[in-house]
Amino acid sequence: MNRVSSWVLVGLLAGLGMGATYLAQQGSASRIAAEQREIDSRKLLDLLPADRYDNHPLEQPLPLDNTALTNSRLLGGYLVTRAGHPTSVLLRSQTTGYVGSIDLLIAIDSTGRLLGVKTLSQTETPGLGARIAEWPNAWLAVFTGTSRSEPPDNGWALKKDQGQFDQIAGATITSRAVINAIHDALRYFDEHRQRWIGTHE
Repeated sequence: MNRVSSWVLVGLLAGLGMGATYLAQQGSASRIAAEQREIDSRKLLDLLPADRYDNHPLEQPLPLDNTALTNSRLLGGYLVTRAGHPTSVLLRSQTTGYVGSIDLLIAIDSTGRLLGVKTLSQTETPGLGARIAEWPNAWLAVFTGTSRSEPPDNGWALKKDQGQFDQIAGATITSRAVINAIHDALRYFDEHRQRWIGTHE
């Protein structure tokens, strides 16, 4: 074999090696991305009872994006189904706390009752408002079972504001912001329930 043939052969082998490495990396990258999506999905969906859905809610977005409400903004939403029937929705809400934005995930069942609330991100004061990010969260759990009208509108406030809810100790502004965002989301769901869920029996 002459020198030119040797170099050609070396070049071909190197090209094949690089190609195989590239394909292996691409295969691994897609697998890693899929695993990360699954982890992110489980992290978001852990506020839903497991028997409430059998779909992939994050792959069924609702037709809303960056919708301004009275006290908050809806960044997006997802439909939750079981056996092809809607059981609830997830709404991504953003409100302004004491320090900055608070992003929430709010789960509402087909009757308009709150299933749960989870903080996705926040920049509140450590040890005070930042406790909103703890999971599970005893303060946020108090809202489970509420709806747009239970309590009535004037009850959706802190007790110090003649409402029905306690505040997070030392975090009045954070607490007010979250209460208002939850009530906003429940109102918005109630107004759009027919379109998203259909008639509930």
